[in-house]
Amino acid sequence: MWRAVFFVFALVIFAPLNGAARAAQSPPVDPTAKKASDKQPAGRLTRDGKLQIVRYVDGEYAKVVQPLPSIKPGFRLKAGKKIDHQELETALMRALPAANPGDTVQITNIKFDSKKIIVEINGGSNPHQSWRQRIHISVGGSIPTTRVVKNQPPGLEKAGSTLILEFDGPVPNLTPEQVKKYLSPFLNFAGQRSAAKSWVQTIDPKFQKAIQKRMAIAGMNRDMVLAALGRPNHKVREFKPDGTETEDWIYGRPPGTTIFVTFIGNDVVHVRRFP
Repeated sequence: MWRAVFFVFALVIFAPLNGAARAAQSPPVDPTAKKASDKQPAGRLTRDGKLQIVRYVDGEYAKVVQPLPSIKPGFRLKAGKKIDHQELETALMRALPAANPGDTVQITNIKFDSKKIIVEINGGSNPHQSWRQRIHISVGGSIPTTRVVKNQPPGLEKAGSTLILEFDGPVPNLTPEQVKKYLSPFLNFAGQRSAAKSWVQTIDPKFQKAIQKRMAIAGMNRDMVLAALGRPNHKVREFKPDGTETEDWIYGRPPGTTIFVTFIGNDVVHVRRFP
């Protein structure tokens, strides 16, 4: 009996000490580990994510940082990895560079595959027609809007290149800025003319002001609302008794400020804000 009592007493006394010893032996938790993981894209690239990338990257101008190879089908660039300079030199020996450091180029097409994003520059490595006739700038919706961009900035090169941005697994749910960062070993977008901003300058001044103020107003179309408020938190469709179909884009969540933008077709018919 006294042995059992002694055993229980020993557990009570020494268990905390053993726990402290184990804590001292185990490595400390890095407080930045969770923060770093939080910055990583979550899940696979969604349809909306693709549209955002097309909207804010396709059609954009950039300065070339190092020679752009013009090989077919394109130069492979591992996402987040350093460039294989030996592979780059080999590619540049096979064909003249499409553009050199300091040249101004334009993203003219973006395609998506399961594990890669294909970025065409100045029409790509194998254009079938004049690349200036193939520029398309998506400003929302499911189908990009074809547009011929005029008044190109000085120094815009004619040769084309294709960068194949490869991932170890399925393409993650990237933002446009993350895509630009992955392309930064070749392209510098900072301070360059923005195709998206150029589009805004073509619309009615009252809508330009609303976009600048981050507001949605009646008369806007879906592209303008996306430019002003971005993607909604929710979308809800309804059929009126007369058969009219409406779609509400909902921004925010109760009890906080919530904005309802109601569309009939492609146009905003009214905007409600609560509270």
